[in-house]
Amino acid sequence: MTLSSSKLLGLLKRSLKPKRTYHAQWMITRRCNYRCRGCNVWADQEPSELSTEEIKKGLDILRDLGVLEIVFSGGNPLLREDIGEILEYSSRYFITTVYDNGSMAVERIDDLRNVDFVAISIDTLDEEKNDYLKGVKGAWRRAMDAIFKLKKEGIRVGVSPTISQLNIHEIVDFTKYFIEREIPVWYCLYWYDYPFKDGMFSIGKKVDEYTITDRKALADLCSTLKAMKRESDYIYITDKTLDAVKNLALTGERTWKCKALQNFLVVDHKGRVAGCHSREPVASIFDLPDLWDSPRFDELRRKYSECTKCAYLCYIFYSVHTGLSGIIEILRDRWKSANTILREATPPTSR
Repeated sequence: MTLSSSKLLGLLKRSLKPKRTYHAQWMITRRCNYRCRGCNVWADQEPSELSTEEIKKGLDILRDLGVLEIVFSGGNPLLREDIGEILEYSSRYFITTVYDNGSMAVERIDDLRNVDFVAISIDTLDEEKNDYLKGVKGAWRRAMDAIFKLKKEGIRVGVSPTISQLNIHEIVDFTKYFIEREIPVWYCLYWYDYPFKDGMFSIGKKVDEYTITDRKALADLCSTLKAMKRESDYIYITDKTLDAVKNLALTGERTWKCKALQNFLVVDHKGRVAGCHSREPVASIFDLPDLWDSPRFDELRRKYSECTKCAYLCYIFYSVHTGLSGIIEILRDRWKSANTILREATPPTSR
């Protein structure tokens, strides 16, 4: 990852802000061109979404709240015609990641040159199985072509498999294949939405064949990935996260409390904010400056900290790493040390 010195300085300053939140996931569109079997998004399309300028305004608000990292997802965010402008603006101030199912990245390659990370969703090295999971013929081939095209173009690209019962015994070989080619692997864990009343953004659909029934295999996978990380810088999951998932698999007990509206928040295509995507929206992003330090939000944080309804890996990750020490842990684990970023920061004269 290459960070300009001005961006790096801004990140460091924001990391010291009191009561700031580290991470925001922004589902900027509900439009999707795939039919993934474990997902509800494609079955519930909605064309309404914020304008380019509204998204920029929202990004300014998140920056003022101390957010360091933005992940753009959907739907497929690359279906937005203005995605290049959005990503360029976000990348000035945030560590910016964008997701693609592999169908649009090549077409939008020039729009991706500013981002810090492009995550391509691909679940297996088995072409036929991957196409079955994605619900679209040719999905595997397009994803693989996109991964290697982006890498050749110097864009920081990685793969993001969703671990489920259908591929849990393939993940080690899958990981080896990509890390041997110096392509990072950034994992998701199959889960499904708990039906909260008036949930904000339905994503995960309960599918029996996806549900992990072999809990020992999941625990063993966590141990294996932890050992593999000692030999490779391309496995993007922290030891602390792996330990939490392993313990959950073996005992059913959580070693963390949910940090929704503390360490992370979610924004949807309409600019509504929630602690997580399956919870009810609690505000508009444009009202956050007035609500972030309010008693109402403090009570929501307390309420969310007691929730045990999901095991989405991204929410586990941002819950086990708390405060400034958590940010440092992430930096050390993902880039070995914060000095890696400092060494790679671009001098002002070369910007």
